[in-house]
Amino acid sequence: MVHNARPLTPSPTPRDVSDGLPPSAGGSDPLTPDDLKRAAAERAAALVRDGMRIGLGTGSTAAHLVAALGERVRGGLAVVAVPTSEATRRQAEGEGIPLTTLDETPELDLTIDGADEIDGALRLIKGGGGALLHEKIVAAASRRMIVIADGSKRVERLGRFPLPVEVVFFGLGATRRAVEAAFARNGCPGAARLRRGADGNAFRTDGGHAILDARLGAIPEPEALAAALAAIPGVVEHGLFLGLASGAILATEAGLDELGTV
Repeated sequence: MVHNARPLTPSPTPRDVSDGLPPSAGGSDPLTPDDLKRAAAERAAALVRDGMRIGLGTGSTAAHLVAALGERVRGGLAVVAVPTSEATRRQAEGEGIPLTTLDETPELDLTIDGADEIDGALRLIKGGGGALLHEKIVAAASRRMIVIADGSKRVERLGRFPLPVEVVFFGLGATRRAVEAAFARNGCPGAARLRRGADGNAFRTDGGHAILDARLGAIPEPEALAAALAAIPGVVEHGLFLGLASGAILATEAGLDELGTV
């Protein structure tokens, strides 16, 4: 199910995108991608209720969520949250959001996270920020997962965004060959390239693993590819998030589109 809600307006000052504002008159600045991300995040933050146990995602859109949730916490909202990365943990601590762990709180009510791609069946590609393993663990421990993103992340078929595959460093060459063979067998051949950081060295996840990124163009059968990747020794996790999201809030120039059950 998809329906439009709430038109959006540009926001020259922080948190100026709000519910129910009419489209701005001609001559105003156009909405930026950051405006759209913030609008989706603030709509999702409004779903959080007192006493909830929340999973906090990672990335630029999730950062807007953490800021909006921090504002509500300072206003009296009582929640506990599990961050999916060190970056999110640091931001949440700075916002004053009480934190917990999945060891202390193994069942969560709601996870809110961004996505690099989302299709009409609420299948996702995630991991552009390198936190896919923790993000998937937290999402799987939650009763519901809501995706927040700008409308550009909506695709007819997954695969335009490079698919991340988290792998151990030991045997990296052999694992890469097996990953590329799995791509070819599943109708989406492509090279798996080692992700590097700004310093030129191999990127390391919070768990100390490497990431292989593959530009596949289109993934004909995401479920089949997910199963093939999961069966490869050396693969820790992959960026196909299937059957985890229950709803999505996508911010577009026309307003907020809600998919699934929000």
